[in-house]
Amino acid sequence: MDKHKLIVKAADIAVMPGEKRIHFLNPNAVRINKSLGDAVGLTQIGVHIISVKPGHDTTEYHKHFYEEECIYILSGQGTAIIDGKHHTVEPGDFLGFPRGVAAHNIVNDGNEILQCLVMGQRLEQDVADYPDKNKRLYRNNDQWDLVDIADITEPQRIFLPPDES
Repeated sequence: MDKHKLIVKAADIAVMPGEKRIHFLNPNAVRINKSLGDAVGLTQIGVHIISVKPGHDTTEYHKHFYEEECIYILSGQGTAIIDGKHHTVEPGDFLGFPRGVAAHNIVNDGNEILQCLVMGQRLEQDVADYPDKNKRLYRNNDQWDLVDIADITEPQRIFLPPDES
C-alpha cells in the first residue's frame, strides 16, 4: 500500500460522498456513511463518520456479544437509548459499549443532522441481539443467520457413564 493512502485529509473527507445505508431490521435507521477506515485500508476496525437526519435512528437497538463499539458525537444532538434508559447526547459526548454489556441505539430527535464518529471491531464471528425485534444474529464471515430468540433452545447435554471394562 502506498504511504499516501494511509492518510485522508480533512478536505477529502468533506467532499467524500458517503453511502446511504438503511438497517436491515429498521427502515427508520437511515444514515449516510463515510468509511474512513476503508479509505486507509483498515480491516480489523471499522471507522465511520455517519450523518443522520432528524427523526431517524442511527441503527436498530442492539447488543454485541463479542465486538466492542464506541461513538463520539461530532454535531447535532439526540437521545441514546442504553439498556432501555434514555440519555441526551450532544457534541463532545463519548459512548463506549464493551462486548456483551448493553443494548444501545441513538435517535436523532433534534432539529439538525446528527453527525457521529463510530468505531467498532470487525471480528470474523459475532453474535448480536436485537431486543425490540426479538431476534438474534449469528455472523460468521459473510454468512449471517437471523433467528427468533424464542426459538433458541439450550442443547441437551448427554453424559455417558464411564467405561466399566
